[in-house]
Amino acid sequence: MSRQKKSKAVPVVVFLTILIAALAVLCFLIKPLVIEPQKDAIAKANADAKAAVEERNKKAEAEYKALIAELESEHNKPTNPDWPEHDPSKEWEILDLSNIPLENQTAETMTRADLFQYGNEMLLVNAWHSRPENDFNEAELKSVSKARSGDQKIQAKDNNVLLYPKAIDALELALKDAKAAGYTHYMVDGGYRSYKTQEEYFNARMEKLSSKYSGEALVEAAKKEVNYPGTSEYNSGLGFDLRLYDRNDPDVGAPKYSTTPEGKWMNENCWKYGIIFRFPQNAWPLETSTDKSFKTGVSVRLNLYRYVGKGNAAIMHYLDLTMEEYIEYLEEHPHIVLFENGTQKYEVYRQLVGDAPSFDVQLTRSTQSWETSLDNMGGLITVFNY
Repeated sequence: MSRQKKSKAVPVVVFLTILIAALAVLCFLIKPLVIEPQKDAIAKANADAKAAVEERNKKAEAEYKALIAELESEHNKPTNPDWPEHDPSKEWEILDLSNIPLENQTAETMTRADLFQYGNEMLLVNAWHSRPENDFNEAELKSVSKARSGDQKIQAKDNNVLLYPKAIDALELALKDAKAAGYTHYMVDGGYRSYKTQEEYFNARMEKLSSKYSGEALVEAAKKEVNYPGTSEYNSGLGFDLRLYDRNDPDVGAPKYSTTPEGKWMNENCWKYGIIFRFPQNAWPLETSTDKSFKTGVSVRLNLYRYVGKGNAAIMHYLDLTMEEYIEYLEEHPHIVLFENGTQKYEVYRQLVGDAPSFDVQLTRSTQSWETSLDNMGGLITVFNY
């Protein structure tokens, strides 16, 4: 009985084998006729979709570039047809708009106290222009070494080196970029001096010279080396000394600061951060420097810098002007525009306000970014940033 069941099972196995083989042959025959065309169709659809996306992207990119070119073209054009033409091929160019008013004028009322609260960046302090005692605000002065936190701490002689925050912020950015360029070890060696402190310096110098001079001659002799109280750049809260220092390597500070790579980098680049070298002389601090002691009244070589704001510093750098010369320039050209590589960068407007306790700062609606300061010569200098 078991033999009969076994003999009947053989044909079933054979049948199943033949069926499987037939199905395999059928799949082999169907694949090129059905499956392959489907794969080709899918691949073609994907390629067409990719090509369409690339074409749209190219078109969008072309439209974007055309829009940018149009905007740049419009931006580079003087917004006022009365403006003189400028040459977009020049790296720097200044247009004199002294006979042309600000566009889209508006005004904002401010007081002298408002501007003195955080330090007037263009307040001229020298032998002929004393720092105004009224309205001057020492409360906003900050310790340079304590003002910043994190890995970008500024090295200062001690915690008593004070400056206004805007000067500290500018110096911080300059030192950060100097470090990225490989230059470190900067130390702020001197900052703000009160009227009383400056008086102590001056009296000490007079006492030292008293054996040689007396009366007015003694005062004038002392003035050659120490500014009279109230006439020192250190009294502004925006001026500071730099030198090199490393407590673990005394040789770092041995060379003259201006001859070091660190000093050269700072003297060539400080203007980009709104800082100027205050008292240039012949071939100092740079070989290209010209003697300006007849304008500044300072012939002593000091590594003293002064924060004046980016727009003012850029124009002073471009025209090779000291603060004294720049203010005189604005007296003759009270409305100017600076173009950089054909693009309007800064617009400067100087208005006369005298000793008024408050005044209407003349503004333009063309930009919302501006800074204004008294110049200690009866003027108010407003810089518009574009």
